[in-house]
Amino acid sequence: MLSTSPARPAPPGGRPAGRPLVLSLVLALRPSQWTKNLIVFAGLIFGERLLAPGAVAQATLAFGVFCLLSGVVYLINDVRDREADRLHPLKSARPIASGDLPVPIALLAAVVLGAGSLAVAFLMSREFGAVSTTYLVLLGLYSVWLKHLVILDVLTLAMGFVLRAWGGAAAVDVDMSHWLLLLALLLALFLALSKRRAELVGLADDARHHRPALAEYSPQLLDQMVSVVTASTLLAYALYTIDPDTVARFGTDRLVWTVPFPLYGIFRYLYLVHRRDGGGNPSEILVTDRPILACVLLWGAAIVLLVYGPRLSAG
Repeated sequence: MLSTSPARPAPPGGRPAGRPLVLSLVLALRPSQWTKNLIVFAGLIFGERLLAPGAVAQATLAFGVFCLLSGVVYLINDVRDREADRLHPLKSARPIASGDLPVPIALLAAVVLGAGSLAVAFLMSREFGAVSTTYLVLLGLYSVWLKHLVILDVLTLAMGFVLRAWGGAAAVDVDMSHWLLLLALLLALFLALSKRRAELVGLADDARHHRPALAEYSPQLLDQMVSVVTASTLLAYALYTIDPDTVARFGTDRLVWTVPFPLYGIFRYLYLVHRRDGGGNPSEILVTDRPILACVLLWGAAIVLLVYGPRLSAG
């Protein structure tokens, strides 16, 4: 059971107490992490529904639902970890750890936002509601238990991305390619393992105190795991682009031309992890590292052009 004991004052170096309560709640939902939910739009794009206004609206609503659900998970996580967060150089500034957001209010917000988001999800469709519920339960279990189990911690995070992609497809009523679900799993594993490595190296001897599962990893083990997942991700994407079903669905065999984009993006991310001590916050890197941001935008433009270009020309 989550404790509701009074929060301690913000530690030295943390954000000053007295931040407005509404702002503290918004920050506790971590909107800076919501870029992870953009994978919800994969079903819209690859399901060839991007030109349908109704489908775009549904996908946007689904994105909002997952943003709130992920925020609920962060609230649960931060309530449970507030004592450890107060000892962390950066996490000590989080609203709950710093005392700006009282624990009872955080828990009440989690219940209200969670129930409201799931109600909207089921109103959209039964399948989307079921996927959203599964996501909330799984990531809730991660916050209170699974994140302490070596290997299962990163696998759970990766499954969260798969459920987001699946939910996005369910929201616009398209069948999600098994290839794309596999790619979501592999890419999320790549990011989760890279993040674990950055945490392990950055926190050094204090790592086990902030996240017990880190004590079971080593940089060498994580490097081997990352190598396996990197190769698998790139191979799976290349095979998806030339798969006969993909070619028949989109009416083009030119998606293989987009392979250099994930190649560069993944190699650039590995460069940041190993040479620039980055990788601890994938969402931040996506919006702050210009080469990776440009790579993602160019890849998206290429996909839209190849998938929708012929249709637009014919129209």
